[in-house]
Amino acid sequence: MNEARKEALIRKYSYAAKQAQAQGRGPGGPGRPGGGPGGPRGGRGRAGGRPKDTGKTVRRLLSYIEKDRIGLAVVFFCVILNTVSSLAGSYMLRPIINSLTSAEGSVQTLFSSLLLMACIYAVGIAAQYFQSRIMIGISQGAIFRLRNDLFSRIQKLPVRFYDTNNHGDIMSRFTNDVDAVGEMLNNTVVQIISSSINVVGTFCLMVYTNVWLTLITVVMVPFMMLAARAVTMRSRRFYKAQQAALGTLNGYIEETVTGQKVVKVFCHEETAQEEFSFLNYDLRDKQIKAQFFGGIMGPVMGNLGQVGYSLTACIGGLLCVLRGFDIGGLTVFVNYSRQFSRPINELSMQMNTIFSALAGAERVFAVMDEAPEPEDKPDAVTLSPCRGYVRLTDVTFGYAPEKVVLKKVSLYAKPGQKIAFVGSTGAGKTTITNLINRFYDISEGTITIDDVDIRDMKRDELRRNIAMVLQDTHLFTGTVRENIRYGRLDATDEEVEQAARTASAHSFIMRLENGYDTMIEGDGANLSQGQRQLLNIARAAISKAPILILDEATSSVDTRTEKHIEEGMDRLMADRTTLVIAHRLSTVRNANAIMVLEQGEIIERGDHEQLLAMKGRYYELYTGKRELE
Repeated sequence: MNEARKEALIRKYSYAAKQAQAQGRGPGGPGRPGGGPGGPRGGRGRAGGRPKDTGKTVRRLLSYIEKDRIGLAVVFFCVILNTVSSLAGSYMLRPIINSLTSAEGSVQTLFSSLLLMACIYAVGIAAQYFQSRIMIGISQGAIFRLRNDLFSRIQKLPVRFYDTNNHGDIMSRFTNDVDAVGEMLNNTVVQIISSSINVVGTFCLMVYTNVWLTLITVVMVPFMMLAARAVTMRSRRFYKAQQAALGTLNGYIEETVTGQKVVKVFCHEETAQEEFSFLNYDLRDKQIKAQFFGGIMGPVMGNLGQVGYSLTACIGGLLCVLRGFDIGGLTVFVNYSRQFSRPINELSMQMNTIFSALAGAERVFAVMDEAPEPEDKPDAVTLSPCRGYVRLTDVTFGYAPEKVVLKKVSLYAKPGQKIAFVGSTGAGKTTITNLINRFYDISEGTITIDDVDIRDMKRDELRRNIAMVLQDTHLFTGTVRENIRYGRLDATDEEVEQAARTASAHSFIMRLENGYDTMIEGDGANLSQGQRQLLNIARAAISKAPILILDEATSSVDTRTEKHIEEGMDRLMADRTTLVIAHRLSTVRNANAIMVLEQGEIIERGDHEQLLAMKGRYYELYTGKRELE
């Protein structure tokens, strides 16, 4: 793979490139951020660099554990108790060694001192046990809340977010990034508290034991801090790049696996393998750099600590010979000098966890900071009941201000009418249905239902009155009955069966192994495309919504299956306001009105016979003199 292709591949899945695409595109054809049918969606993993605000990220993370204040207080107490026990146990060596090197020492004194030391250490072990148990509960509770908040935010984000972001990368934030945060909260938070207390306590005891030796140890601290800072700056950058590369790779895997049939049909396996290998190598290189700089901190700090330890032992020995410093004091101080650098070493060994967690947390919070759908107006109304009278008046809209998709579109649909939209790909057909659902808000004009502006209605109530059958079917893991009932969760089993009959799905359902209780997995992989579509129609039927939108619902099935689907849709459309988008013009012949769109404008309107008589664009399309583009 040459350098140009490598750069293009990275750009295609980079956050910056997809944001640039999003400025001029929307879902559903030319001018859409998704890149059109079969086109790749961009990842959201950002390139490496310094976090925008590490302090803010840390504060937001800590806010998730502050809710367990009592548990944190207990953990803090246990940490203090464990640290004090460790320091006190170490200090017991001084009287023990001094007694052994003096004529006044005895075996009884030795055993009593050792027993006291054992009791002190036992208290520390118990404190550490409770500290670990409680902190695990606190950290898992924090991760539980973090995942809940992230999933809650995902549910509130507008359709634009999903149109401009890679699904695999979004999943990576739920798994890899959140897991990295959990690993840090499980261990590193307590480690930071414990190490801080340990350093302060050790320093105080070192000063108490010998001031001159303390100065030697303290002199080494600036060198350790400088080394830590140099490694930290590089580690942070590489861990950011690692998390971004991981999200990009996940996005590519998700897209390739989902589109595996397309890959095989066009014999794209070798190219896919080549692209995956490049992204995999890119992730490997970033991981090597991140792990190297994260792992090198421990040896660097350990070696500097050994230098300080050696200087302390040498000068302490001279003090014992020349100044009468007691051997027990030297032993304790040498031990403390090692304990003084140990917390810094332990923290340095945790740096890879910290940087992974901070990079992951920043990616999680980036999603949580995305603007949700605007709140409903305080005086938003509901339609009860909704009759289904739809009107668009001079509607102008663009997914970006400088790129207008619809221009002054006006139309109306009365209850019980069937209105069809035909035209070239990218003419704005799907955009109209997206606007009626308020997936996007219009720039100019008005859309009303029963003479009420949809911007003055509650979104949930608006969408509850609209049922959609899309070209791309989606079934959830569960039984056939549960998938149909997804349209209205309080529907009875009898209503589910009636909806299936309405959609012409009952006969094939009864031929399944367990009928309505047959499990569906893998988005309905055990069903044909037509069967999946019939279940989608049944789902729409059970919703009892007065407005029905059919977006190319039969474009991907055979003619025989299409006939069954049309029979189901005809029953479904009875007494409903129906908006139909179709490429097969035979499916819209019986529409009350047909709207022909080109470049965001309605250029022709009328019923089938009227449009044929006009011998315009529709006539060309229907007679095959001009194909749909």
